[in-house]
Amino acid sequence: MNEVFNFNEAVKELLAGKKISGKDGILAPLVKQLVEAALEAEVESHIADEVLKGNPNRRNGYNNKRMKSSDGEFELSTPRDREATFEPQIVKKHQTTLSDEIEEKILSMYGLGMSYSDITKHIEDIYRISLSTATISSITDKIISRVKEWQQRPLETIYPFVWLDAIHYKIKEDGKYVSKAVYTILGVRLDGKKEVMGLYLSESEGANFWLQVLTDLNNRGVEDILIASIDGLKGFPEAINAIFPNTEVQLCVVHQIRNSIRYVASKNQKEFLKDLKQVYGAISKEAAEMELDRLEEKWGSKYPIVIQSWRNKWSNLSNYFKYPADIRRIMYTTNIIESVHRQFRKLTKTKGGFPNENSLLKLLYLGIQNAQIKWTMPMHNWSLTLSQLAIFFEGRMDKALNL
Repeated sequence: MNEVFNFNEAVKELLAGKKISGKDGILAPLVKQLVEAALEAEVESHIADEVLKGNPNRRNGYNNKRMKSSDGEFELSTPRDREATFEPQIVKKHQTTLSDEIEEKILSMYGLGMSYSDITKHIEDIYRISLSTATISSITDKIISRVKEWQQRPLETIYPFVWLDAIHYKIKEDGKYVSKAVYTILGVRLDGKKEVMGLYLSESEGANFWLQVLTDLNNRGVEDILIASIDGLKGFPEAINAIFPNTEVQLCVVHQIRNSIRYVASKNQKEFLKDLKQVYGAISKEAAEMELDRLEEKWGSKYPIVIQSWRNKWSNLSNYFKYPADIRRIMYTTNIIESVHRQFRKLTKTKGGFPNENSLLKLLYLGIQNAQIKWTMPMHNWSLTLSQLAIFFEGRMDKALNL
């Protein structure tokens, strides 16, 4: 069945300049011999167990398949049994790569946004073995189970701050590409460290969609959210009141400013922004409302739609004024979530569209893992911020903080 590894011959080949590992390396026959010996032991043990159970099972020849490893490629003979109940463990059925190192390297490159063709080239350069794009796809698909586990993992009982924002991608559905929003939910735990709580895909937003999202967070253990900062998400304020009725909802001031300036003539933008800063940069809500009145007096006739937008959203735009500077700085904008979305864009900038939702989610999941590597420290002045939150939200953090 297998030729025995010739150690003396291998030494001669090594001295003659042949590579130890990689394509046609001298170690490939040894790896093949060791793996096949282990498979032989596995099948013998399996058949012995079957016989002890009274099942008249026996061996039934071999199946051959081409294996790829960091020590080169080789033909592997896998033993079979008559009843087809033998499930090899060292090299599982349908497994064609032997080295975890290769798979981890592929996942690492994929997680940096490299294309399948670039990954194929790099793997060939490093290990001198050829992998098809289908093989690489099957390896990256192994992430999907990790993604599902991550999406269903338990969460903390309370999050002082949560931000929600969307990023859009083209995903193939029913033979055509449609635009779908990926909603990222980023939270800050009681230890002051950031955590992506979840990713949710949807073609449209609304109270029903957000009710499903918030119910999912609740089912995964979240009992309370103190402050939620959002970018004018349709239906969100109504939905959150059904699941977390005591949550303070803050509309992103930075997004409101960006949306406003789109309707202001370019020649007036600099002056308008200077006047608008007096509103959102005021020391109190009362002072901000006075500045908003002045803004309307000056610009209301030219840009009524802009002023009206601030008036209509004022109750949720102005919530941050009631808090000290450290809390204001954290809650008044969703820009903090941009660090995650920048990582997403870096990974997906070469992708025009995605064949399905899983192909997008597995890439974004790796992006999150890359981003979280840097999230080792609590937010700036967190101890002071937490103390201030404990005063403003009296009693709501006591249980979690063991107070």
